[in-house]
Amino acid sequence: MQTEESLMEEDKFHISPDAVNADDRINILNHSNTFGIFDRWGNIYPNGKMVQGIYHDGTRYINKLVLTINGQKPLLLSSNIKEDNDILSVDLTNPALTSCNLPDNTVHISRKLFVRDGAFYEEIDCSHYGNTECTFNLELSFDGDFKDIFEIRGIQRYVAKNKVKYCDAGQECMMEYDGLDGIKRTSAFEITTDADYSIKKNKILFTINLRAQKPVKIIYSLRFLSGGDKSKDISYSEAKSLIEKERNTTSILFAEVDTSNEQFNHWINRSKADLLSLLAQTETGKYPYAGVPWYNTPFGRDGIITGIETLWLIPEISRDVLLFLASKQATELIPEKDAEPGKILHEARTGEMANTGEVPFKEYYGTIDATPLFVMLAGMYYERTADLEFIKRLWPNIKAALAWIDNYGDLDGDGFVEYEHKAKNGLTNQGWKDSYDSVMDESGELAETPIALCEVQGYVFAAKQHASKLALLLNEQDFGERLSKEAGDLKHNFNEKFWDDGLSCYVLALDGQKKPCKVISSNAGHCLFTGIADKDKARKLADTLLSGDMFSGWGIRTLSSSEKRYNPMSYHNGSIWPHDNALIAYGLARYGFREHVLKLTEAIFQASLFIELHRLPELYCGFERRHSEGPTLYPVACSPQAWSVAVVFMLLQACFQIEIDAPSKTISFNRPVLPEYLGQVSISNLALDNGTCGLLFNRHHNDVSFNLLQKPDDWDILIKK
Repeated sequence: MQTEESLMEEDKFHISPDAVNADDRINILNHSNTFGIFDRWGNIYPNGKMVQGIYHDGTRYINKLVLTINGQKPLLLSSNIKEDNDILSVDLTNPALTSCNLPDNTVHISRKLFVRDGAFYEEIDCSHYGNTECTFNLELSFDGDFKDIFEIRGIQRYVAKNKVKYCDAGQECMMEYDGLDGIKRTSAFEITTDADYSIKKNKILFTINLRAQKPVKIIYSLRFLSGGDKSKDISYSEAKSLIEKERNTTSILFAEVDTSNEQFNHWINRSKADLLSLLAQTETGKYPYAGVPWYNTPFGRDGIITGIETLWLIPEISRDVLLFLASKQATELIPEKDAEPGKILHEARTGEMANTGEVPFKEYYGTIDATPLFVMLAGMYYERTADLEFIKRLWPNIKAALAWIDNYGDLDGDGFVEYEHKAKNGLTNQGWKDSYDSVMDESGELAETPIALCEVQGYVFAAKQHASKLALLLNEQDFGERLSKEAGDLKHNFNEKFWDDGLSCYVLALDGQKKPCKVISSNAGHCLFTGIADKDKARKLADTLLSGDMFSGWGIRTLSSSEKRYNPMSYHNGSIWPHDNALIAYGLARYGFREHVLKLTEAIFQASLFIELHRLPELYCGFERRHSEGPTLYPVACSPQAWSVAVVFMLLQACFQIEIDAPSKTISFNRPVLPEYLGQVSISNLALDNGTCGLLFNRHHNDVSFNLLQKPDDWDILIKK
């Protein structure tokens, strides 16, 4: 039996809360494999364990980037991320400069910063509003530590790293690091300016001579090269245009949603921009990276759930997610990766520590739920698109995933899917709550493995239901009927073994001794999402989830405040995760609990109003809602996080209870509701197989009216009231 101390040792991948200096407000730019974290001045400081820096492919290339004027820090006027999420705009001015007799607030210094996959760009404009000519120095100090993201997260390394090499030859500057994985990583400056400048090791000194109304412009870029990468000579203006073009191309794939509430619209627009910024180009299409800074890489579970959240609006994301994960599906038994034939990827990393094996995540399969979720998404994608040719292409992967569920997922043959990690450095817990202390019994004791989580049984149930329908379509009658029966048997056995009348809730899990972990948690809410819950239990569960010990006012907690291990500041034992709440809201709508859906939607929306940029983070604390205060933030939460920024779309789907049945060419709305603050909602450019659809909804006192704006002739729209 493992002690809690030994489990804590295995939990070395927990992110240290001092990885971020919580007193500093930061600005985040991200594009595909590259992201930057800056302070409000547009600077990066290397102090302490701060996470600030510019990262590429899991490595911090730049850990210092500081702009000074005559050796002093400029005065901050304002800084903000543009609405489209691509440019950090910073307005600065000068302090009093006695050396050149320049009063303060005389020179305007404008910084425009952005990243594009593999590069960082900045434009600095200096304008003089005084009456005389002035000359001063702008100094850009920089450095690179080439630290792996896991080092920043707090993992100690027991190897001697190579030193960073600097090269400044005339007008060029470069930093190089020879990785222990045999990969050379390089940061290279390119500078364009009319100002005189000089380079010395890790400083660039610009001599600025300003006349009234005669601005001076500095443009520079940093290229991040790894291994055999070749530098692409793309200018600031070209890179900026490419980002705008890419954003516009991807953006038109989205259905447009507009409401009568401007704050809600801002939440939608910010979420859309954030999601687009997280879509990375892979060999199989675009994949939503999980989140910045810690998870800016492909995660199986996160990508699938993001696909589910956005499926009704942009099915292309789900298609590309399925293709990517199919290409990475395990084909052999590799214990050190927790890999088994048919299993779907948990995460993939490209940094030095993953490449050397210091962490096991180069291609890691330690997840119990990504595999059934993969099958579930494939079935949902077919219902949304009727793309049978795609399903035929994916069918071998779907069958391999189903075989994994039966052959490897069910460890003891009892019909439930359990996990027990095999990789020495692998994750102890392998559900979506994967911290070491996230599964416990009613006394607070940590559960022994193998562990059968309640929500995972729901995922398996839904996976087999969807796969059964696909099998029948593909003329595999016996296979389809077998899957249908297995799903039915699983639902019956699950409701017998996991339901607890005393809790009015499904237990969190069955432990290694098949003892129920009689704990009230948000995991049970996913049983509504998948439909495995019996109808007579669903009402009790819905009320339990929205009761005072679970619902904080800002959403449903991960763990009831009445439980022994409840801690509102913990990662999984009392915090609030927006994506968790969105899946539960979808499930509540599925069972017809409209008032519960409205209560949950309002809580999450109002939380977004207090959070900077309306950007829902990975999680926030589970403290009780206090009057006139916003939710308490979690210090090292990812933001933006894909499955969090996509929450608004699933909450709208839950309110409308929209179902797009492409095989029957039918869009149905099952007793739609709208909250009081959304008097009107319009949906346009909703992509269907042979055209688009446009709809307009208006809220009345106890009803929602509907106007059809556009649809293909052979599609039907049904409103159930």
